[in-house]
Amino acid sequence: MPAESSFDIVSRIDRQEVDNALNQAAKEIGTRFDFRGVGASIAWSGDHAVDIRANSEERAKAVLDVFKEKLVKRGVSLKALDPGDPKPSGKEYRLGVGLKEGISADDARKISKLIRDEGPKGVRAQVQGEELRVSSKKKDDLQSVISLVKGNDFGLALQFVNYR
Repeated sequence: MPAESSFDIVSRIDRQEVDNALNQAAKEIGTRFDFRGVGASIAWSGDHAVDIRANSEERAKAVLDVFKEKLVKRGVSLKALDPGDPKPSGKEYRLGVGLKEGISADDARKISKLIRDEGPKGVRAQVQGEELRVSSKKKDDLQSVISLVKGNDFGLALQFVNYR
């Protein structure tokens, strides 16, 4: 009887790549002509959020676009971003952008239900904290589960790790 094969479905962000993208965006904002004199800035706000400031709503959204462009170039999925709306704060506008990590219990249930309903027989999915472990006796079944999950949009940046 063959041994069980498994992999984990996780939602993580590479903090170093996000930090690099943020620094690149800050540098570009500091040198671009259209951002001169508008008080535009981008910086970390805690561990899982980015704070964008500018003197108008449009400029704040433009800073967010520059940040998104840098994230895409660095291979970070935009599904990990949770941008809010620009809010006036004194004479400037602030835009908070949250970074989503981990799979919530509801999303984990949706993914495991999809695997149960549409996946091959004999494949099990179990929730382990903020990740999902998928196991089966056949590696081909696991490959088909990966393509099934990739084919559906759950609004999360999903990665498939620990394939054994």
